[in-house]
Amino acid sequence: MQVRDTAAGYGLPTRIIHWGMAVAIVGMYVLGLWMVDLNYYSPYYRTAPDIHRSVGMLLLIMLVGRFVWKLFNDKPSDAELSAYERYAATIVHWGFYPLLFALMVSGYLMSTADGRPLEVFDWFSVPALIHDKPMEKTAGELHELLADITMVLVLLHAVASLKHHFIDRSRILARMWSGPPKNQQNP
Repeated sequence: MQVRDTAAGYGLPTRIIHWGMAVAIVGMYVLGLWMVDLNYYSPYYRTAPDIHRSVGMLLLIMLVGRFVWKLFNDKPSDAELSAYERYAATIVHWGFYPLLFALMVSGYLMSTADGRPLEVFDWFSVPALIHDKPMEKTAGELHELLADITMVLVLLHAVASLKHHFIDRSRILARMWSGPPKNQQNP
């Protein structure tokens, strides 16, 4: 089992965080679309937003952890990509960090605009830093826009990885799924 990322592929922590965040972010988008149409009499009227906010804060923590991890690990080789593909991959991969950060911060600002802290699964509270009720609408609109942009980029990212795997026959997707080939792993 490889822990650190190397030129040959991604280590286990990177792969677990990547796929966990991918599933959670898509799930959060679907949950967000569903919950905005709930009415007051729905049994999920309060629980769906609570889950959405709690998972969002946990994703923010994971995002920061993933960013720090990325800074201290090698990047797997992208020599099999064209110059254009390398450039596009760099823009998309590094672009996800500020985009997701802004998405999560806008959700936090929307949720705490009334001055109440954000409760994360009753495990801990995140205090409201800004008490500005009118900000809730602006933050909400920004949150929705950023969520839509994120889903477009996620879709493009997924299509590109499938193209590399099935058309180009490269190991781009395989190294994020299963890591480097066994004969190229570092102890």
